[in-house]
Amino acid sequence: MSDRQTAVSRRDSGRRKPSTGRAAARRDRKGGKWRRGWFIAVLAILVAVPLLFHRHVPNSIGNLGSLLDTFLPWVGVAIPVLALAAILRRSATAGVALLIPTVIWGFMYGNLLVPGKGGGPHDLRVLSHNVDAANKDPQRTAQELIAADADIVALEEITPADLKIYKAQFASVYPHVVARGTVALWSKFPVEESRSVDVGFAWTRALRAEVATPEGKVAVYVAHLASVRIGTSGFTSNQRNDTIKQLGQQIAGEKLAGVIVMGDFNGTANDRSLAPLTVGLRSAQGVAGYGFGFTWPSDFPMARIDHILVRGVTPTKAWVMKSTGSDHRPVVAELRI
Repeated sequence: MSDRQTAVSRRDSGRRKPSTGRAAARRDRKGGKWRRGWFIAVLAILVAVPLLFHRHVPNSIGNLGSLLDTFLPWVGVAIPVLALAAILRRSATAGVALLIPTVIWGFMYGNLLVPGKGGGPHDLRVLSHNVDAANKDPQRTAQELIAADADIVALEEITPADLKIYKAQFASVYPHVVARGTVALWSKFPVEESRSVDVGFAWTRALRAEVATPEGKVAVYVAHLASVRIGTSGFTSNQRNDTIKQLGQQIAGEKLAGVIVMGDFNGTANDRSLAPLTVGLRSAQGVAGYGFGFTWPSDFPMARIDHILVRGVTPTKAWVMKSTGSDHRPVVAELRI
């Protein structure tokens, strides 16, 4: 081979090497999408675990299971955060792993985000509100509740002094009122019968009333269950759970076909401890509302512990009002009897 041919061969070889190097780099980058992001993928799987197995978390240690049930929807906040990390890392592995908690969360809560649920005419609008014993302006709260134009209003955590204010404010709109202990009910329609409901307290925190609507009588329960506490001993809810059982037994034995249960239950629909009360009842928010309907705390709601549950009537619409000055937000539902 001549010196000229040798030189040309060397130049050609030099040109081919960069080309081969670039191809290898491209292959490395392509394969890297699957090789990187494993830490994010592991975190995605860990997010799926409490969603999938929350019912298996025991309550024997500080009622940890109920605590997880209460705030379970918020576990999903980790999904978009990890998704952003996967995008920035350009990790296909993390992206695929994130499908697992996304599908599980969507299966559990996707129905709450479906628009257009419920609908149709209604016969009755009901409202429930924990007005807060420490409320500094109950008169303002009363006026905002009147503006909601409900047919039946249920209030919880009323002090004797504030009860006088609510009675005075509601008098021109709601001619029928029943007050028992710290709970009360106002109605535009006649209340034919009412009584206190014993849920195990030294004072009354629940009542039952028969309201004669134009479409027929309905049994209306108003309840404020025991509070829960989060402290060094965990999620303390034993007293609340006892009140749930007692109230649930009385509602289960209700003779009227139409039943409306309203109040502050200090627990979410996901909380397994509410099962003795919620069995056989439907959530108006779940059937005819949009979104999670969080009610507490009012400034930045993180849990729906205020409920309207029904049996024998059909929810057509449900929503949460804005803050009224209480530490809870009011819940409203329209029902067809």
